[in-house]
Amino acid sequence: MIHCDGSAVPNPGRMGLGAVLTAPDGTRHSLSTQAEGRGCNNEAELRALMAALQEARRHGASTLVIHCDNSVVVGQLAGTALEPFVRLAALFEEVRSELRSFASARLVWIPRHRNREADALARAAVGLMPKNPVPAGKHRP
Repeated sequence: MIHCDGSAVPNPGRMGLGAVLTAPDGTRHSLSTQAEGRGCNNEAELRALMAALQEARRHGASTLVIHCDNSVVVGQLAGTALEPFVRLAALFEEVRSELRSFASARLVWIPRHRNREADALARAAVGLMPKNPVPAGKHRP
């Protein structure tokens, strides 16, 4: 199982990549790195996913369930998005190709609050503190 997230600071800006990989036996591996160059949050999300897929392959994974909180990325990769994301088309295709190289790879959208650990790793990669959770019933201005 993979939980992945990307951060761009500012947006666009430096990109932080974060992921948590959990093997069937419960063994966990974390990934927190800054990507080369500058990009937007969607590019950071894609690069985080690619880094997580490569790390999963290094650990011998063949079947994956991937959790991502970016609906644009999930929609584009699932082919359900209404409009193509032209600027990142080559990167989307590279990720699709990597996904197809696994025996099974299922990408699942999850809400942001269920992806806090991957988010904290992505933010740490660019020197940011984790986001504080919003208390139930409270909204940020």
